[in-house]
Amino acid sequence: MLYRRLPAVALLALVGLAFPASGQAPNKDKKDAKDTGGKDSANLVWKFEKDKPFYQTMKTRTDQTMKVMNNDVKQTQAQTFYFSWTPLRKEGDNWVIRQKIEGVEMDIDIGGSKISYNSTKDTAGGQNPLGDFFKALVGSEFTVTLDTKKMKVIKVEGRDEFLKKLVSANPQMKALLEKILSEQALVEMAEPTFGVVPDKAVAKGDSWTKSSKLDMGPIGTYENSYKYTYDGKDEKKLDKIRVDTTLHYAPPTGDAAAQGGLPFRIKGADLKSTNASGAITFDESKGRVDHSSMKLDLKGELQIEIGGQTTKVDLSQKQTTKVTTSDTAPAELKKTT
Repeated sequence: MLYRRLPAVALLALVGLAFPASGQAPNKDKKDAKDTGGKDSANLVWKFEKDKPFYQTMKTRTDQTMKVMNNDVKQTQAQTFYFSWTPLRKEGDNWVIRQKIEGVEMDIDIGGSKISYNSTKDTAGGQNPLGDFFKALVGSEFTVTLDTKKMKVIKVEGRDEFLKKLVSANPQMKALLEKILSEQALVEMAEPTFGVVPDKAVAKGDSWTKSSKLDMGPIGTYENSYKYTYDGKDEKKLDKIRVDTTLHYAPPTGDAAAQGGLPFRIKGADLKSTNASGAITFDESKGRVDHSSMKLDLKGELQIEIGGQTTKVDLSQKQTTKVTTSDTAPAELKKTT
């Protein structure tokens, strides 16, 4: 049974590459800030300096219960991704930035079957069924082109080499990875890092909206709508942004449902998000997100087909994500250098 779950577990690791606190284009209808120089107003603009990297640590905790034929299957997952972002060059309104996965930590418990990996301690891999896969994530690099006027990622390079590494570590996942890691999916995963800011100055109480859509082929499509509200400055003069989120999941349709080599097919779903909110703190002087926290509860029903038989699965999931940004590499990474 664990073997059958491995693609889904690895998939969670890949989805974790996306910072779940943002989306795409700003809402052009939000009101203008009337005051851009007071205590409760700000011009939230990303700033980049050539060859000067910054680092992000993203920690996600997921607690999930699936009820299948009156049996509860519980899964917990704690994952940490360490990223570096290095601005390489400015091309007109665009910045070209290198993203690198510097480290990965995973602790997964599926119905009592545990999987753990920590690249900051274990460089060998192969100590568990997915050790080599997680190890292959570390060191992967992407070249991201960001339109700084629209704060929209327009291109991500590095997909072919990334797929090559992952498939080499786990050949059975080749078909699935090629479907879910499309060029557009990589753009959607990279964009939320920068997309939390509006396209103009804001005053306390101003709101703006964004949306994102992540198509993962046989896994289905995730559509997120975000409402951001500027709440003024905190005691450290950092800018506070409140986030309210709505998640809509759509199961795969047509040929997509049968692609990817998964041992199951998602036939239908009725999932609703609740308690979906968060807070982002932006450092206006440094021109970047300082830290953020997000939480999302998901509950509902899935129709899963295995071996021609359709089974109802009741799903309940709680997820929290925290991201911190720093000028230097986190202490955990320094231990391995």
